Amino acid sequence: MCNLYSNTMAKEAMRQLFAVDAAHDALGNAEPLSAIFPKGMAPIVGVNDDGARWLRTAHWGFVMPQVSKRTGKPIQPKAVNNARDDKLRMSGFWRNSFEERRCLIPATSFCEAKGRNPATYVWFGVTGDGARPPFALAGVWRAYTGNYGGGELREMMTSSMVTSTPNELVRETHPDRMPVILDPADYEQWLMGTPDEAFALLKPFPSERMVIHQSGEDMKSDRGGLRTAE
Repeated sequence: MCNLYSNTMAKEAMRQLFAVDAAHDALGNAEPLSAIFPKGMAPIVGVNDDGARWLRTAHWGFVMPQVSKRTGKPIQPKAVNNARDDKLRMSGFWRNSFEERRCLIPATSFCEAKGRNPATYVWFGVTGDGARPPFALAGVWRAYTGNYGGGELREMMTSSMVTSTPNELVRETHPDRMPVILDPADYEQWLMGTPDEAFALLKPFPSERMVIHQSGEDMKSDRGGLRTAE
């Protein structure tokens, strides 16, 4: 699973990398994010009905309404920010989004914590040019309208990243899951392919194409970013 990642790309770089026309960029004054936590707002890339790609800001986590066991009244909803690959086609919570609303989640690193009290935070990325080469995680999205925190009615886009079994590099830190990193050649297939074609992409990214950017205690932010989303 993943509960923390970063995206320190400028939005102009995201438009270029993910082939998004400026007319379909709805990010506004988006800034680089060195730490994105569940319930944070961060960019995602999706497609219109005509296949044109867009960039929008989404709440990280599908909203799951909850009620108090003591009072029976609504409480702060839960944000379900990871979608297991083995649940995408079986669970009604994920199925429609996987079949109809897949997205790319731009990132420059993701973090897994190892141990407790204190935990060691390990930040993973991909090989390439520059200090933090950009990449995309497989994601799904859906719209949410309803009460959110303090009874406030909100309309927003929500997203969740897909996880699969870890490769050799990540397994040393998290033995069960890792987010699915997509090869750039597979972006179109993930966004526009059939469910079968998209599902075929859900596999561990090659460990030889990944690096550990930093590791240590209390590293809840990847160096180089300007702010956090939590």
